Amino acid sequence: MAESLKELAEVEYWVWLVIAPIMLTQSTWLFIDARKRKRYPWFWGLWGLIQFPLPLLFYWLLVRRKRKVK
Repeated sequence: MAESLKELAEVEYWVWLVIAPIMLTQSTWLFIDARKRKRYPWFWGLWGLIQFPLPLLFYWLLVRRKRKVK
């Protein structure tokens, strides 16, 4: 565990400056779209803050994709 923290400390500062807006944008978009569709907006917004790109993929699969009914 100590080595993984050491690796995080060695990441260049500009990488964090690139990652932060991506995560914030993803989270904001997920929250707004989920709120519009009444699909657990806080869950999607919080999940979007901690990970990329899995929340977007799951949101697309579970919420946005239209299912064809036979």
